[in-house]
Amino acid sequence: MFNRKEAPPAEPAAAAVPHSFFSLTPERVLDAVERAGHRTTGMCYALNSLENRVYEVELEDNTRIIVKFYRPGRWNKETILDEHRLLSALETEEIAVAAPGKFPDGTTLQINADGIFFAVFPRKGGRSPDELSLDDHAELGRLLARIHNIAASLHLTHRPVLTPQTYGRDCLKQILDHTQISSGLRERYVDAAERLIVIAEASYHDTATQLIHADCHRGNLLRSPQGFLFLDFDDMAVAPPVQDLWLLLPSRPSDCPRELEAMLRGYETFRAFPHESLRLIEILRALRYIRYAGWIATRWTDPSFPRAFPYWGTDNYWQNQLSDLHEQLRVLEEGGP
Repeated sequence: MFNRKEAPPAEPAAAAVPHSFFSLTPERVLDAVERAGHRTTGMCYALNSLENRVYEVELEDNTRIIVKFYRPGRWNKETILDEHRLLSALETEEIAVAAPGKFPDGTTLQINADGIFFAVFPRKGGRSPDELSLDDHAELGRLLARIHNIAASLHLTHRPVLTPQTYGRDCLKQILDHTQISSGLRERYVDAAERLIVIAEASYHDTATQLIHADCHRGNLLRSPQGFLFLDFDDMAVAPPVQDLWLLLPSRPSDCPRELEAMLRGYETFRAFPHESLRLIEILRALRYIRYAGWIATRWTDPSFPRAFPYWGTDNYWQNQLSDLHEQLRVLEEGGP
């Protein structure tokens, strides 16, 4: 049986932190939970997650908790704690999120024996919404405005920023540094990506930004008994607020004007919305394409990624990516629908 009186390990030096999850065996997962003051039954399930590692663990009182191990080397301690601070504040204001639980020492973040940050969360249920009605979009607009109000009030300073540099140029470099693309496709892809980044840079001047969810797509949303439950704030960033809205739209704004109008109407119940930022939606979509490809490129040595993206890196994959970028160029340069 694990010794619950043993103190958690001290925070390691940055150079000692591993850059993979290979050490996370079920025994080490349970050991981390017990070191944090919980007694387990030994039951531990891995849940679907690529960026981090997430487990459902059963405790001796037959309740279950969710244990999240943060990818080593990605965020520092204060960056993760800013996520926790926002989640706790949202829960206090009765917005349905999964806020981190506290360990016996009052903290929400611990380090396991291998130097990996981890936190525990309550297990929350819900179902992924298949479709969103106009009323749903209005409700989501109201909730996002409240989330943005609370995030702005906290003055958190350790989260990354979403800009044409961070989601554009930096990610393009990651792709070129970590990926072999056939010469013809490589030149065309770089040309299209750079043209989009230049457009984004020209449009980004004087853009109002603040801390937001930043990855608020439908996959991070559940219907729960408490209403909509917002998940996975791991990518929260300083960005234009419109980023959280467009990801929940069913298609381009020109193809779903009623949904966009409902969401904006709901949003403005609690917070003024900068309507001029709507012009950024297709730019943000283009940057997301580049960023997503760069993310996979930097994670390819993680065995989970080749299994999840078996066609990534093939000529067919890059041809499809190039088609997406060219479509964004058409929309932005020609003003198409």
